[in-house]
Amino acid sequence: MRNPQAIPFDEEARLIPAWSMVLAGVVFLLVEYYFWFVLPAHRHHPGPPIALRTYFNLSWGLLAAVYCLMVGYISQDAPRRSMNPRFWMLVCFVLPGGIGTVIYFLLRLPLVSNCPACGTHIQNDFHFCPQCAWQVTASCGSCFRSVLITDQFCTRCGHELAEDHMPARLHMIAE
Repeated sequence: MRNPQAIPFDEEARLIPAWSMVLAGVVFLLVEYYFWFVLPAHRHHPGPPIALRTYFNLSWGLLAAVYCLMVGYISQDAPRRSMNPRFWMLVCFVLPGGIGTVIYFLLRLPLVSNCPACGTHIQNDFHFCPQCAWQVTASCGSCFRSVLITDQFCTRCGHELAEDHMPARLHMIAE
């Protein structure tokens, strides 16, 4: 079983769907068009210096593009955490300034996986399946903390793991 904190960044970045990338590109181009062509046409006084104008134009364009990418990421990340993606995408669109995205990242549930025995959705930190009692991960027999299959002793309490009666399938992986 994988450690959810050990998921590399590039694997997380692959969650961003193609439609979100295309939408981010289109939004960036629309914002740039607005700031370079539409907005200056309605001014009756000289604009700011070109460097400042370029900075603001690129900043707002990138901000809008990142906003679209975050909504796309949430649309793919929410289902793998057993959350409603439509609800969280709506929250991200409705709450201004990225507050919805911040709320999502604060309230999102841990990653879920399936029990290999019965297929029930279980959280990655579960040691046993709540439906069929299948031992999903190795754990210390004394303090019941997660341990690596290759550990000889528990890192929390120092209990010798060889004394525990792990299922044969976990012993096979360790050897």
